[in-house]
Amino acid sequence: MNFKFVPYLFCFLPFTANAAMPYISEQVNSYSEQQNGKNDSQAFARERRFYVGGGYNFSMWQSGADDTVSISGKNTYSFEGMVGVRFTDTFRLEANYYNLKADWDAFSISGNTFFVNALFDARIDSMYRFFRKQVFVPYVGFGAGLSWNSIDGANVENKITQGVSALAGIGIEMGDIFTLDLGYRYFYMFSPKFDVIENFSPIAHQFRIGARINF
Repeated sequence: MNFKFVPYLFCFLPFTANAAMPYISEQVNSYSEQQNGKNDSQAFARERRFYVGGGYNFSMWQSGADDTVSISGKNTYSFEGMVGVRFTDTFRLEANYYNLKADWDAFSISGNTFFVNALFDARIDSMYRFFRKQVFVPYVGFGAGLSWNSIDGANVENKITQGVSALAGIGIEMGDIFTLDLGYRYFYMFSPKFDVIENFSPIAHQFRIGARINF
């Protein structure tokens, strides 16, 4: 075997190593950026941890009946406000104030309702982690709270009543600051115990439109 070319081969090794270094450095920096939170599951939450918002909802109240009376639910309109905090890009807690308006042909309810909601944003990881943007963000959630009620046309035993809800909707993120919110809420109030109808619990299908400001 002819070894006279071996010294020349060693001469080229430093150039080969230097040519490979930029690629290695680029790979390490890219991994470091991901580890520092620029492409992780809390990137948006760290920049825009809190939000406030408001909305308008259209409520369809259910009818009810017992052995003596039947009542027909009516549609109502009302407003609500919210303040929320993001723990991650996919999970947030929201405190919600709802200006309750419920109406039936026999009586009506108005009041102040406060809920705490747990909400889960369905971000598509493969797309969101790469671009850090997703315009349409579906969400689901559930909530629980209390309602301080004023009744017109009936007497009740419980003017302060517990309630629960289930929510679903879609947020339309117009940049990092402004989000348009289109949603649905199933609202259930435990029975205030009306004197005109037994075991009646107000239930509504609520369709909501609103907006959130992120900061």
